Amino acid sequence: MSAHTDLNTGPLEYRTQEGRMSILGFWIFLGAEVVLFSTLFATYAVLFGRTADAPVPADLFELPMVLIMTFLLLTSSFTCGIAIHHMRRGSLKGLFVWLGITLALGLGFLGFEIYEFVHYAHEGASLPSSAFWSAFFVLTGTHGLHVLLGIGWAVLILIQLRQRGLTPVTTRKVFVVGLYWHFLDVIWIFIFTSVYLIGRVV
Repeated sequence: MSAHTDLNTGPLEYRTQEGRMSILGFWIFLGAEVVLFSTLFATYAVLFGRTADAPVPADLFELPMVLIMTFLLLTSSFTCGIAIHHMRRGSLKGLFVWLGITLALGLGFLGFEIYEFVHYAHEGASLPSSAFWSAFFVLTGTHGLHVLLGIGWAVLILIQLRQRGLTPVTTRKVFVVGLYWHFLDVIWIFIFTSVYLIGRVV
């Protein structure tokens, strides 16, 4: 009886067997994403310092800009959490507002990252410049691509929410995209530390 009650009173996204299994499946998918990024981090570590005739990272990495990017992305994780809170309170308007803010912050992050890539290329550091810069652009570019995919995914979910409202299916999709967004923020913390901070001092 208690299990039945929990299903009826718990978060909407967990109230169906399909919802619970979908969320579990997404956690498994995130495990595969961890393997992907671990491989990219390992490749970057092996190729670190192999800049050939290209500029070294300490000459190009601009910590203030990276801090702004980090602030935007970490703040977006906070606003995403608020969006999930409003969803669980049944507030569609609050969900739209805070998820919209999350996406705006994500777009701001991408804007700075694109500017960063263009600036580095102008200074002679591009994908074919050296092994190090190839590893850098593949790692950070893969993360940036994931952020872009997350934004597109969330926009599609917002369209579904507008059409269908808060249902076990739409809330599950919002919750899953929220997990994905938090995962990207965690990956960025590792990039910020192992790429930019270490690159500035080594």
